[in-house]
Amino acid sequence: MSPRRKNKKPRAGTRRRAPERGRRRPKKKTCYFCDQNQGYVDYKDVGLLRKFMSDRAKIRSSRVTGNCPQCQRKVAIAIKNAREMALLPYIKR
Repeated sequence: MSPRRKNKKPRAGTRRRAPERGRRRPKKKTCYFCDQNQGYVDYKDVGLLRKFMSDRAKIRSSRVTGNCPQCQRKVAIAIKNAREMALLPYIKR
């Protein structure tokens, strides 16, 4: 059995912080494709797909873009298809 820590000081960095009161939460971003009632993501629409890529040509996360999980998957697949067709770069130097 492993030894248990009883009545000892908490280790450095493991203390939980109390939630800060009065702090505003940032507004949740909404999915672009769900707002537009657009059921598909076109891989040929390079201008739209660039919105979901970083300056280094990496696919941005849904946390950054605000996409829902289903649309994020469609965007990732569309970007990969556009890269394969040489419409978008794999990397930028």
